[in-house]
Amino acid sequence: MQDRLPRVVALEAESIRADIKRPEAPHDWIDYPATNSEQVLGRLQGAAVVIVNKVQLGAALLAQLPELRMISVSATGTDNIDLAACRERGIVVCNVRDYAADTVPEHALMLMMALRRNLLGYVADVRAGLWAKSPVFCLFDRPVGDLNGATLAIVGRGTLGDGLARRAEALGMRVIYAERHTATAVRAGYVAFRDAIAQADVVSLHCPLNAETRGLMNAEVFAQMKPGAVLVNTARGGLVDEAALADALRSGRIAGAATDVLTQEPPREPNPLLAPDVPNLIVTPHMAWASAGAMQRLADSAIANVDAFLRGAPVNRVA
Repeated sequence: MQDRLPRVVALEAESIRADIKRPEAPHDWIDYPATNSEQVLGRLQGAAVVIVNKVQLGAALLAQLPELRMISVSATGTDNIDLAACRERGIVVCNVRDYAADTVPEHALMLMMALRRNLLGYVADVRAGLWAKSPVFCLFDRPVGDLNGATLAIVGRGTLGDGLARRAEALGMRVIYAERHTATAVRAGYVAFRDAIAQADVVSLHCPLNAETRGLMNAEVFAQMKPGAVLVNTARGGLVDEAALADALRSGRIAGAATDVLTQEPPREPNPLLAPDVPNLIVTPHMAWASAGAMQRLADSAIANVDAFLRGAPVNRVA
């Protein structure tokens, strides 16, 4: 009797709108459009490989999946996976890097421009009829700032941070990289975290979410930013103390913020940043990464990781 083919289970097939090809190596494929936390264990029984995006795979769950050998994360961030438990159990974890090298920096740049030029505020003013009532030909009752000459502090130096830096420098911005906030020494090419925050007209987050970075942007940090500064977050919602950010915007402690991510996604429960009275805030629904080209690259890379693993070839592993 032949050995059973390795079972590959995709738990969130509809989280990527792309042509998802099957691995070339022999396998048994099962996919689900979406999976909630109560369904994970049952659906992964007998699975050798799982493809996930945001489904949580913690230590207690992994301990009940003795046949699981590989996790392919169809994202760069792996904060939904217990990497220590995977290492302990010998489970290979792979992620996908650089697929959003253009789309996320472009989205961050768009948000920076919109905030600095008070775009949404002016759109709302025109729709409210304020321009029609203006005594002069234009309406300029909100501050407008240029990107040219402004200082951008990038938190997280990787493909996405560097991609934003190149675009910002092309517009005449002064770009600095913030050192890790827990660092005891400042590396060449970096600025101490607090100094970078204090100098910045724009702070843009591109670092991973982990125990060190959770709640990185909090009330104490907002108090050290310039009153005219803005925050952009296209990384992870947990990097920001959302209640503190809402308070900083309401009080005018900082001039504005834009985020593509929240701590809970989708936001089923009330979120401080979705309160109707929070001013100068732009929230987009975690779609900075989701250009058609980026999603296809993501799908191709996630499947390539699975195919390489099944063939016994080297893989770009996280754990």
